[in-house]
Amino acid sequence: MSHTLTTMPEDAEAVTLPLSPDNFSDEQIKDNKLVIYQIFTRLFGNKKTTNKTYGTLEENGCGKFNDIGEKALTEIQKLGATHVWYTGIIEHATLTDYTAYGIKTDAACLVKGRAGSPYAIKDYYDVNPDLAVDVKNRMTEFQALVDRTHRQGLKVIIDFVPNHVARSYHSDARPTGTEDFGTLDNTNVAFDPQNNFYYIPGRQLILPQECRTAADLEKEAFIENPAKVTGNDVFSATPSVNDWFETIKLNYGVDIQYNRTKHFDPIPDTWLKMHDILKFWTEKGVDGFRCDMAEMVPVEFWRWLIPQMKAVNPDLIFIAEIYNPHEYHHYTQQGQFDFLYDKVGLYDSLRRLMEGKGNTAEIIKSWKEETRGISSHMLRFLENHDEQRIASNHFAGTPWAAIPAMTVSATLASGPVMLYFGQEVGEPGKGNEGFQGEDGRTTIFDYWGVPEHQKWMNNGQFDGGALSPDQLRLREFYSRLLNLLREEEALRTGRFYQLYPHSVGDHGHGSHKLYAYLRYTSHKKLMIVVNFDRSHFLHTNIPIHEPELQLLAGNYKKLILLDLLNTSPDPEVHYVISEKSSHLVGQVILKLPPCSAYIFQVAGE
Repeated sequence: MSHTLTTMPEDAEAVTLPLSPDNFSDEQIKDNKLVIYQIFTRLFGNKKTTNKTYGTLEENGCGKFNDIGEKALTEIQKLGATHVWYTGIIEHATLTDYTAYGIKTDAACLVKGRAGSPYAIKDYYDVNPDLAVDVKNRMTEFQALVDRTHRQGLKVIIDFVPNHVARSYHSDARPTGTEDFGTLDNTNVAFDPQNNFYYIPGRQLILPQECRTAADLEKEAFIENPAKVTGNDVFSATPSVNDWFETIKLNYGVDIQYNRTKHFDPIPDTWLKMHDILKFWTEKGVDGFRCDMAEMVPVEFWRWLIPQMKAVNPDLIFIAEIYNPHEYHHYTQQGQFDFLYDKVGLYDSLRRLMEGKGNTAEIIKSWKEETRGISSHMLRFLENHDEQRIASNHFAGTPWAAIPAMTVSATLASGPVMLYFGQEVGEPGKGNEGFQGEDGRTTIFDYWGVPEHQKWMNNGQFDGGALSPDQLRLREFYSRLLNLLREEEALRTGRFYQLYPHSVGDHGHGSHKLYAYLRYTSHKKLMIVVNFDRSHFLHTNIPIHEPELQLLAGNYKKLILLDLLNTSPDPEVHYVISEKSSHLVGQVILKLPPCSAYIFQVAGE
């Protein structure tokens, strides 16, 4: 949809565009515009709709590797994805009984929910048996999924959980000649650089009362003596229910209790074991790893490990889950991670706006203060397995609040962006699944069906046949936006220039709900304008000064705005000529609907 705007002055002066503190770009812009589609593998292909609280696998069902077939992957690729992050692949603790396949049972007091946490790893060298149609051939079925994904032109990402393992960790699939974690540990000392775990000598583990009294499903008592340190660095034999009590902290040669002193020479045994584990998965065709709680593992380990893995596959990517902005530069520059979570920065700012709070000034503030110089290395998202669903009553209450936020998240900078399965159809995360209760999240601990996603899945057809017109419209928005990222060089590697809208909104609403900026190359200019207000049409006047005029239109006499993102609704767009006082040449005047976003291609005649 295009708009031809009023003739501009012929004597518009050519100027060099300055980059002020509020108008900056990365020092070296890289084409890092990956589009990652995150699948919680256990839930994605499940067709059952029973949804019984704490239901078993048989009652509530479970998705399989084989459910993610050619049709599903084709539709994900058409949505605009370049990578698929399969969450929950590696074998973890569970209440489902697989002893018939040589897999030891897990004590109920050590499993969160029925299905168990995908971050309580039980065997680094195996896949979750829940995900296989034929449990004996589970690794073959996973390998087939990797191959199918690659045939669709998509890359495969899986989780690597380096900081902790399940208390019941035991690898029955490890390669011949390798030792299990903890086998050779000296358990008489709290810390030894060559131990895999930390210990509390002379103390037996006492689990939280809530777990011990709820262990009616437990087949045998769990005894751990001496107690091992809990995954979230809790040096106590009596962790609380709010701790990661079901996990054990791994020892990378850091004496946490004594000023975190480092003992990296000789190389700690845990480093060597993790090297072999990542090499194992890389050789199976995995293209990248999302590294859980990477900041709890010393940066020196990553600096040692990542180059070795990239020697196996130079295109391998590493994504760090990290929440401390003070460590961002350490983990990209010293640790050599390709990407970091942009949670504390952009996500938190956008969440407040989606909830009707906050101010658009927070967007640029978080970007400047926390990610300057590494913006193209920040992975942006609005949902993932840890966060509440946008459509949930615990969050925004409507999926449409994501329209401006997702547009900013995807187009503000050159880094990657992520979509969580079901986000594109407005999944609200309803229901008390079990361990988590009803909290606005889609469970990661229990067997469950995901209702709105299941409508798109449509009993395995993946054609959206059961979606409502509104859901189809929402999914169309995500598809147009994500495909624009692939098509438009300006969004992948273009520079950034913030515009300063001065708005007079209906009912007294102002510019704190509006945001506007340019992404541009020498060949194309794009103007992105969004309205976060959920109830009101807002009028905004974007003043065009001489620098912006030269950037937007060069020597054109007419300015043309072509909307690349929407088919409807159509905003009211005007261009007004002003006297050249204070270098003001004109204004773009827009009337924006609630929760709207526009990506205008700027051209002229």
